[in-house]
Amino acid sequence: MNKAKFITFEGVDGAGKSTHLAWFADTLRQRGLEVLITREPGGTPLGERLREILLNQPMHAETEVLLMFAARLEHIEQVIRPALQRGTWVVSDRFSDASFAYQGGGRGVPLAKLELLERWVHEDLQPDLTLLFDIPVEIARQRLSNNITLDRFEQEQADFFERVRAAYHRRVQQNPQRYAVIDAAQSLEKVKYQLEEVVLSI
Repeated sequence: MNKAKFITFEGVDGAGKSTHLAWFADTLRQRGLEVLITREPGGTPLGERLREILLNQPMHAETEVLLMFAARLEHIEQVIRPALQRGTWVVSDRFSDASFAYQGGGRGVPLAKLELLERWVHEDLQPDLTLLFDIPVEIARQRLSNNITLDRFEQEQADFFERVRAAYHRRVQQNPQRYAVIDAAQSLEKVKYQLEEVVLSI
């Protein structure tokens, strides 16, 4: 518990990860930890402006990747790294796994290009723990149907989200020790129970 940790929440849109993020951070705080909640794309003034563009402006898939990693570099240097260095735990709603899942799996951007950007932007920084909120795509889409407004990612078709979900699972298979896979199709109470088990293991 001495070293500040970097924890990320991942999953397809509609998995419900954002619902549990604040609770998770509060649970860590109850253990006497300083905790910072942040998000991607976003987390900085520049990142939030890029987020608005990324969520609403149609663009080439590789432009999307470059903007995601540009926002990420700013996020790391202005927020994540300084927080970790001063002993504050960081809990982020998405990080680079999302780029491999959405731009790689969903959009079909070549893996080699994503790996190059990852090495360039944060070769020496990876999350200590990633919680993957896993859910069948049809259930996630049912949940999204309750939203009044959907961004351009949320408006994608089911096959896009199937590719995203598959890409997340490939990431888990490549580095299983970094991930805790949460069955997000269950009730809120059962999901919270799974998260409590994760907290106890940190």
